[in-house]
Amino acid sequence: MNTWRNASLAVTAVAVLALTTACGQDQGTNTNGQSVGAAKPADAGYGSGSGYGSDSGYGSDTGAAGAAAAKPAGQLAVWDSKKLGKVLTDSQGFTLYRFDKDTASPPKSNCEGDCVKAWPVVAAGDAKAAAGTDPTLLGEITRTDGTKQLTVAGWPMYRYAKDTSPGDANGQGVGGTWFASAPDGKKAAVAGAGSDADATPADLPGLSVRKDPKLGDIVVDSKGMTVYRFTKDSAWPMKSACVGACLEKWPVVAPVEKNDTEGIIKKGFVTFDRPDGIKQQSIDCWPIYTFAGDTKPGDTNGQGVGGTWFAVSPDSKLVGAPK
Repeated sequence: MNTWRNASLAVTAVAVLALTTACGQDQGTNTNGQSVGAAKPADAGYGSGSGYGSDSGYGSDTGAAGAAAAKPAGQLAVWDSKKLGKVLTDSQGFTLYRFDKDTASPPKSNCEGDCVKAWPVVAAGDAKAAAGTDPTLLGEITRTDGTKQLTVAGWPMYRYAKDTSPGDANGQGVGGTWFASAPDGKKAAVAGAGSDADATPADLPGLSVRKDPKLGDIVVDSKGMTVYRFTKDSAWPMKSACVGACLEKWPVVAPVEKNDTEGIIKKGFVTFDRPDGIKQQSIDCWPIYTFAGDTKPGDTNGQGVGGTWFAVSPDSKLVGAPK
């Protein structure tokens, strides 16, 4: 009897240990979590009036009835826009876009669910390179629903639901994350003006480290934008207190492949499945965000906002927070 009781206790102890250490494991697996509290007003340190857009950059407020079937691109063409430079279009003249939260190496789309209602994917199908462009830049990815999506230089291609006529480019700059695609897959820009891509340090990993002159070593995303933590969040159990309007000003960092990082701690590098359906990256089990008020790489305008938001160090500590 004692032997059975001891064995039972041992099994229970192992189960409890596994439960309490799951987030800290260096596995990069999904972790379910829950948000606590309702959306807070702007004066609580969230600041919702950012102009970032109620859709957090996805444009899901377009009123689209649902995700339409992906339409082929056909014969691609190049539109020479005075405002945007050379823009890649489909065979009907509709602007093709790329999403900053996607990755080109490896090619991967992070636009799912409501996102594809506003940003219909471009099917790979019969796509042919535009005249004078490099056909080897065309490729495809297989989405979770089995759809083959066109890629250009590894970047998945989309249309925008609010573009109703050939030559429209209403999706340009939406949420600070959507941009018309140039023929080489970079962000379209007028020659000599410097593209958005050129304004970002080249070939940054999904997450890496930048030495800020005031804050020291801080984590940045693939666009060189500062990454932040919220002091009202918790790591275990993993919870985000940033919900509703808060997310308009503090967009979550989308999931990043563990091998697409450089210089940051890998412990607790897991995907946080938020109750609102958004997937969020965490470092050392802490949910991480960017700030809509940062408009270019190197900005740290979110530092210390409300006394609750702080840049993240490579080991996931709060930079400059009161002790």
